[in-house]
Amino acid sequence: MNRGSAEIEDVYKILAKEFAAHRAPVVDLIEAQTRDPFKVLVATILSARTLDETTTAASLRLFERAKNPQELRKLTEKEIEKLIFPVGFYRTKAKHLKQLPAVLEKEFGGEIPQDVDELTKLPGVGRKTANLVVAVAFKKPAVCVDIHVHRIFNRLGYIKTKTPLETEMELRRTFPKKFWTTFNSYFVSFGQNTCRPVNPKCDKCPISRYCSA
Repeated sequence: MNRGSAEIEDVYKILAKEFAAHRAPVVDLIEAQTRDPFKVLVATILSARTLDETTTAASLRLFERAKNPQELRKLTEKEIEKLIFPVGFYRTKAKHLKQLPAVLEKEFGGEIPQDVDELTKLPGVGRKTANLVVAVAFKKPAVCVDIHVHRIFNRLGYIKTKTPLETEMELRRTFPKKFWTTFNSYFVSFGQNTCRPVNPKCDKCPISRYCSA
């Protein structure tokens, strides 16, 4: 059974304060620094299965050569590989990024779409990436579920799901929509710094009283 709405609102408010005390996730930093949906999209693609420090460095190297889709189109796949190495699955991501400008132009007139389903038509963009781009780049409600969000909501006992997709669908049904735009940033930061997958810092956890783990 889901935790009460009052409890989850308390958790959200506590994690919002915690977020202010930690370094923001890389995609939030890119958005704050650039206000550019293209760069938010690219950084989000690069961030999958990759530490934030590695993603940040790779994004900066790539953006020095490709600030927009037109400049990205001019790079070869091998050049992109060298610029983004050592992000996780860098060869696959380089292939997707090489394809990105042409698909953007053909399907969306060169503009980054603002809809989750449309974003998933882009190479290398799954539901997690699409939801994060919608929320971070466009400030529109979206339920972005990564391993941190999936883990923490289940540890709290707010939901009981087996996969991130199940978590997304359940949160769409039960989680207050007023929190959708910002909750991913708060929960990811909390998952990176405190509620880690291995050896979580339970003794320092500000929401331990709400946890059922």
